[in-house]
Amino acid sequence: MTKKLKIGIVGSGSIANTHIKSINEVPNAELVAIYSRNKETVQKMADTYNIQAYTDYQDFLTNAGIDMVVILTPSGTHADLGMAAAKAGKHVVVEKPIDISIEKTNQFIEACKNANVTLSCIFQHRFDEAVQDVKKVLNEGEFGQLNFGAARTMIYRSQEYYDSGAWRGTWELDGGGALINQSIHYIDLLLYVMGPVDEVYAYTATRAHERIEVEDIAVATVKFKSGALGLIEGNTTAYPGFSTTLDIFGTNGSVIIENDNVKEWKFKSGLEYENKQNQIENNVSSNVVKSNESFVKQYTDVVQAILENRKPLVTGEEAKKSLELILAIYQSAKEGRPVKL
Repeated sequence: MTKKLKIGIVGSGSIANTHIKSINEVPNAELVAIYSRNKETVQKMADTYNIQAYTDYQDFLTNAGIDMVVILTPSGTHADLGMAAAKAGKHVVVEKPIDISIEKTNQFIEACKNANVTLSCIFQHRFDEAVQDVKKVLNEGEFGQLNFGAARTMIYRSQEYYDSGAWRGTWELDGGGALINQSIHYIDLLLYVMGPVDEVYAYTATRAHERIEVEDIAVATVKFKSGALGLIEGNTTAYPGFSTTLDIFGTNGSVIIENDNVKEWKFKSGLEYENKQNQIENNVSSNVVKSNESFVKQYTDVVQAILENRKPLVTGEEAKKSLELILAIYQSAKEGRPVKL
């Protein structure tokens, strides 16, 4: 009989249901426990999913039946909770970002190495079919030289969203605003396809929300180590919410991904896009229904990586790359100068 990896969830916020649903669809995975300081919420979720409820984190970690811990708490708590889990011998998955501090992130990665446990971070869009198709033709050389890449997140968050939790919109626990919280997914994809960044120059502003310390708009020009140029936009003021896009332009071909699907696919070679169900027409509404399919794919990869004693696609080191870039953007905006990575 194939071994099942027993999983415990940390945090009972709204995103937890998506993760639980996804884990329950993964072969060789079984959800067994949930921890939260909110007694009422955690018990309700435990009853719903027929799992154990914990309100004490140390008690949760001493459960020998938990192999892997999934951390879904505010961003600034990820490394501390993750390091405690690693020291308890648990494999660790954290929601994005991996943390809000490079120093803490480095300690976190080291703690997992020392404990010989796997560390991964949720960047489920790497598992979108459109992104995997782009990566495949990139590796096959269809783009030729990459010249330009852009990640644009043009969405809307209401004032009520920021007011819904005391940690939201704070530097201490959110680590930033539109960039680190919403845009980070497509920033990760930009790095995944275009490669490392050499330098950024950025502006940030808080234009449409009150009582937040962080940006709701950010724009950055990017110079990649390859010599290619790029743009990043993080925007939660775009009422009523439009799209997330990834533009990849090469000498021999270009692709535009919009809302996780291929919008444009043009190559000099005449290469056509095979996955037509993942292609959207120019006039399609951008408010596409999101599924949990990519979450399931990422969890499947992580679980299989642990069982096969290999690295998952998204390691701690991979997750650190988007954090480094975002922190450089914040530094550039604060100091009014280009920042080298």
